[in-house]
This record gives sequence, C-alpha cells and structure tokens, in this order.
Amino acid sequence: MAGHSKWANIRHKKAKEDAKRAKVFTKHIREITVAAREGGGDPEHNPRLSLAIDNAKAVNLPKDNIERAIKKGTGELDDGSGQYEDATYEGYGPGGIAYFIEVTTNNQNRTVGDVRHIFTKFGGNLGTDGSVGYLFEQKGMIRIKTDGYDEEELMLTAIDSGAEDIVKEEDFFLVTTARENLFEVRNMLEQAGVQIESAELERIPMTEVKVDPDTAKTNFKMMEMFDENDDVSNVYTNMQMDDEILAIAETI
Repeated sequence: MAGHSKWANIRHKKAKEDAKRAKVFTKHIREITVAAREGGGDPEHNPRLSLAIDNAKAVNLPKDNIERAIKKGTGELDDGSGQYEDATYEGYGPGGIAYFIEVTTNNQNRTVGDVRHIFTKFGGNLGTDGSVGYLFEQKGMIRIKTDGYDEEELMLTAIDSGAEDIVKEEDFFLVTTARENLFEVRNMLEQAGVQIESAELERIPMTEVKVDPDTAKTNFKMMEMFDENDDVSNVYTNMQMDDEILAIAETI
C-alpha cells in the first residue's frame, strides 16, 4: 500500500507537470461528460460529477470546457464526437504483473485494439474480464498538500470525517476511505477547512509481486505508454513498489 501510494503520487505530480498538454484536459473532460450523462448535470446531486469537476479545476481546466462537458453529458450539446462510455481491461505484463486498465472511450473497437497492442509490444497479454480484477480492492484516495497542515491535527480531522487511514508521502497527505465513503469524507474535510488537491477512486493491489530492476523498467515503460493513450483513464498494477523500484520510475 505504501509503495503504491508513492507511485500514485509520482503519477499525480507528472499529471500536474503535464497539465497544459491537451491529453490531460481530454481525460478530465471525458470523465465530466460520462459523470453528467450517468447522474445528471447538477454536481450537488451527482457525487461523481462533483469530484470530477474539482479534480479538473485542480489541473486548471478552463470553466468553459467544464460547462461544455457537462452539457455534452446531459445531451444539451452535440459536438459530433459520439457518446463516451467507461470500460475496463485486464491482463498481464512482463514478469507476470497484473494490470487493471480503466478507459473512457467513444470507440470500443479502437480502444481494445490499442490496449492489446500495448500489452503485446511489451511481451504481455490482454486477459478476459475477471482474470485479475479480484487481485485489487477499490478505495477512495484523497490527496492534500502538506503545506500549512499539522500531521496530527489533520489525522484527527480525517478520522473524525470517516477516513480509514492517513499517511504522509513527500508533498502530500494521502487519506484513504472506503469506496462508498469517498464523497462524504471529501465534503467533511472541506467543511473543516481542508483544501483538497484531488479525490478519486483507485484500485489497490491486495497482493504484490516483486520483480528485478530490468523487469520493473519494462513495466514502467508499459505503464507510461498506457498513460499516454487518450482513452486510458487509469492504470493499476500489483508490482511491488519499494524504494529501489520507485527510483527507477523517476528515471523513465
């Protein structure tokens, strides 16, 4: 868990650094669109949309883009790009590492072809639904910048708000919640005056696989190729993330 929270923070910082790149905006726009279509365009009555809007604002997605994405989701706007849907793919990468891929796409055939190509390129293979999903547990993850917060006070506030755990990882406090409690804990923290950097559902491996540095490097390159695909929203693996392996990640 600790290693994966560090890896998630590395990915989060990379996303912030790349925030001006269109692909990062695209992923947030798609999430807002799907959230609005599934739960309506009012964030006060649509927890997924509320979280999506806040996360989009954190990477400085313009207000106009957010509003257009909501209108597209509710059917008020048709930009000709088709309807986006969520989907997941499962498989194995180098060294038998399990992969769980979340996508948002308007063309399932294109996306499954891209995902299969990436698995094959790195010597992995795309599996069937359920082949690795049981290896992961979905949790709420809330990130808070460490600046200006006392760790002990924040921990008490988080636990009082219903969080399961809170750890400090470099520049962030990482608050873990049960899947169904993410929205409520996020709201209670905000009401307590805590500034949220991001609040998302993430899949945490219940068991981890240790690999050698060369295999880790190949897997990180594979993860990066998935991340660069506009259709891919999130990439989760069960590769063990100790300090040696994480040091490799920062060089990719």
